[in-house]
Amino acid sequence: MDKYKARFYIGSLLAGYRQEAGLTLREAAEKAGVTFANLSNIERGRYSVGLDVLTRIAIIYGKKVDLTDLQD
Repeated sequence: MDKYKARFYIGSLLAGYRQEAGLTLREAAEKAGVTFANLSNIERGRYSVGLDVLTRIAIIYGKKVDLTDLQD
């Protein structure tokens, strides 16, 4: 999978987790310690999320991020 598809996949996954948790983008960003704009761009696949930020975001949703689907 190329990096653009990977970014979109991860962003979509995180957006779905946020919606399941019933959080707004602003609430989730605050809880994860990132800016609203940063989380928005991550969810839309515009930014590549770093491992530390990905971990913080997953923790607030009570989820694990499984990246095995990124394999070709």
